[in-house]
Amino acid sequence: MVFIEEVGQMVNFRTKGIFLAYDHGLEHGPTDFNDRNVSPEYIFDVAEKAGVDALILLKGAARRYYNKKSKIPLVIKLNGKTELYKGEPFSTQNTSVSEAVKYGASAVGYTIYFGSRYEKFMIREFGKIEEEAHAVGLPVIMWSYPRGEAVKDDEAPDIVAYAARAAFELGADIVKLKYPNDESKLNWIVKAADKTKVFLAGGKKLDDENIEGHVKKAVEAGFSGVAVGRNIWQSDDPVKRLKSLKEIINGK
Repeated sequence: MVFIEEVGQMVNFRTKGIFLAYDHGLEHGPTDFNDRNVSPEYIFDVAEKAGVDALILLKGAARRYYNKKSKIPLVIKLNGKTELYKGEPFSTQNTSVSEAVKYGASAVGYTIYFGSRYEKFMIREFGKIEEEAHAVGLPVIMWSYPRGEAVKDDEAPDIVAYAARAAFELGADIVKLKYPNDESKLNWIVKAADKTKVFLAGGKKLDDENIEGHVKKAVEAGFSGVAVGRNIWQSDDPVKRLKSLKEIINGK
């Protein structure tokens, strides 16, 4: 349970389960969308039918579509960038913690691109966000993505483990990580994160068998859940896919 001081209400927020992400419109533009999933209403319908544990949005969709009476907790992503700029990755804050609370958020998220020449600015900004969010009882999720000219392989297990540990050291409650290219190191990545809960990022386009296999191995290694997006809502039957992943995460 999380207490939101500014609005004086208790909300449920699980640090285990499946989160449905729909923050792609800024990061990728409309490229990922079709006539059906371009509308947040469709995503909300999928989330409700599948009973996901959280829905991840940027403030535009949250302000216009999220119903505070919804049983699905809201995570608002506080920073983001476009794909139009091709230089070193750098994502800055565009939404305040107080604004996220106003829209009904039960948690907030932020991406840090460790290894970018601009990482110091993102680390500093995350530190302020972490303090503000925890002061009002909101969990903080870090998208911990090593990236930039200095990072040669962002799926190497030592790099993913570094990303996990960095999230723990900076006070994140949950860290969202890429799947490493050496599955034998999954357990070490969880240990590196210590008390920070580890969620698997949905990542690149995968078929049903591959994504379910990744989730199963990650959960067996100690991951607490998965945050998936286009691998789900681009599919023909997103509700079915979400329910299959929920069964894996819940050990059924």
